Amino acid sequence: MPDTSLIFPASEYQARVRALQDAMGHAGHDALLLTSPADVFYVTGFLTRFWESPARPWFIVVPATGVPVAVIPAIGAELMQRTWVTQIRTWDAPDPEDDGVSLLRDTLATLVPEHGSVGLPMGLETHLRMPLTDYERLRDGLAPRRFADATEVVQRVREIKSEAEVDRIRSTCAIAARAFDRVPEIAGAGRPLDAVFRDFQALLLGEGADWVSYLAGGAGPEGYGDVISPAPARALTQGDVLMLDTGAVREGYFCDFDRNYAIGAASDLARRTHAALWSATEDCLQALRPGMLARDAHHILTEALVRHGATPGGGRLGHGLGLTLTEWPSFTPKDNTPLRAGMVLTLEPGAILRPGCIMVHEENIVLRESCAELLSPRAPAELPEIT
Repeated sequence: MPDTSLIFPASEYQARVRALQDAMGHAGHDALLLTSPADVFYVTGFLTRFWESPARPWFIVVPATGVPVAVIPAIGAELMQRTWVTQIRTWDAPDPEDDGVSLLRDTLATLVPEHGSVGLPMGLETHLRMPLTDYERLRDGLAPRRFADATEVVQRVREIKSEAEVDRIRSTCAIAARAFDRVPEIAGAGRPLDAVFRDFQALLLGEGADWVSYLAGGAGPEGYGDVISPAPARALTQGDVLMLDTGAVREGYFCDFDRNYAIGAASDLARRTHAALWSATEDCLQALRPGMLARDAHHILTEALVRHGATPGGGRLGHGLGLTLTEWPSFTPKDNTPLRAGMVLTLEPGAILRPGCIMVHEENIVLRESCAELLSPRAPAELPEIT
């Protein structure tokens, strides 16, 4: 078995597979079927932008014991051979008559007893990256074997990051931080917001990002209306607050944090709101510990915003982070996910300045046994002004 792989040494992936197999054993699964880009990458190290094409499905089978089996289109064989995975089975794809279904069925049939269980993530924040008709053919072809929900198996293992993963996320955060420091080079009164967005992506790439999978933000008088809209061609004006929020990627790992800037002199309301967001984040950094629930983080941030004189916004106030821009859990009043040491999370309080005007602040952390450790360099306590 190779000692090396893409991104990490083979031992990193072997440890992940052992953790998955241990969880599978407790859940009663005889094999685990993974189809999504993040799950495939997590187990194998197979890193590619080719996932942007929806024309081909990709499958990784993790047996109860032993090494994973890749059942993939032939176009991916050479890259998969550069990972630690040695069991690689391919077909010429796309095939409208049998797009890997029979090959996957035969693979699972040899690894799962006749009345055994195939674990498949089926819950929140999962998706099946194969046609539903093909899944039905696979399920029927493997009967009486059954498919069962393996969301807990995958999520409970993936949500605890190794130190190697934490280091990658920290490095991606550092890339974004350097780009944020250079925003005054590209933003100012008179600059169109869509041009700022394009230039900021160029800064991220220039600072070392492999690609910029996500960039959002907004700008408006003292704040902005939402944080997901495409950037319009509207020129920035004095009194605006500009926010940029990036999910840059380096070696497969995301950062996800934002920064706010005043265009010209900031108003008193904008300064006070930014200070309240910063202080609420600081309070959460000091209070958050393993053993709490995701909903507790929401409560801490909401109460802190009120205490510091801001009106809390709606929605979730943070989430998990890693191989995708957002991972579980979500910091909402209803999420009872236990927080554990090793989780990488975002703290994302938002405040309402007036109807239709908000401000959002976000940092990235790793939760340790005794503290919350920042991975994104801390934002300035005072709202920066671009003059």
